[in-house]
Amino acid sequence: MNFIEILLSEKLKDKNPMLDVLGSDRKVLQIACQDLTNYLKVHWDLVGKEANECELVEKLESFFNENPTELDEFLSIWTGIWLRKWKERVKLLIGNENTKRWNKVTKILDNAEPLWKKLSNKQEMQEVITSTLIKNGEICGTSILAENLLKMELGDEKSKEYVNEKEQALSVMNNTLRKARELAQSKGPLIFVKVDKGYYNTA
Repeated sequence: MNFIEILLSEKLKDKNPMLDVLGSDRKVLQIACQDLTNYLKVHWDLVGKEANECELVEKLESFFNENPTELDEFLSIWTGIWLRKWKERVKLLIGNENTKRWNKVTKILDNAEPLWKKLSNKQEMQEVITSTLIKNGEICGTSILAENLLKMELGDEKSKEYVNEKEQALSVMNNTLRKARELAQSKGPLIFVKVDKGYYNTA
């Protein structure tokens, strides 16, 4: 476990003792860590900087050493807000629930995959969308949402009309930025996790 995981695993367990962050709920911890990292990158103005991950950990460690109480209070508040957002934003789809809607989204994301792989600056694009989501008040699943928003835009039929990759990337970015701002203001679930019915059947 890295430093951020250690700090957050304790806070998540404090807020929700039912969470098994080292076992079956490990994914929750991983997404929370990614979200905290993204949040702090925006807060400390590290978005788009080289080696920002290393700088972030150094800043966090020095914060921990110099102001442990302040950091503890911040993490406690942040984790509480994040868990509320998690409950609002993440919806489990059991079995074939919402299959029609799910299939439509999956088709668009599948269409986008070859274009996504070819994009040379997808990392930078994703960082910009992630920070836009955070600046507009979204703190849960920010990396997942940013990537999916970009892919949904790429997978749209209209994105095939462009002359070159630069023009396409610019158009995709502009449309996705607008959608990211709208999405952050919306209510209700945004991340759908498909779960097999058998997962809930007791032996």
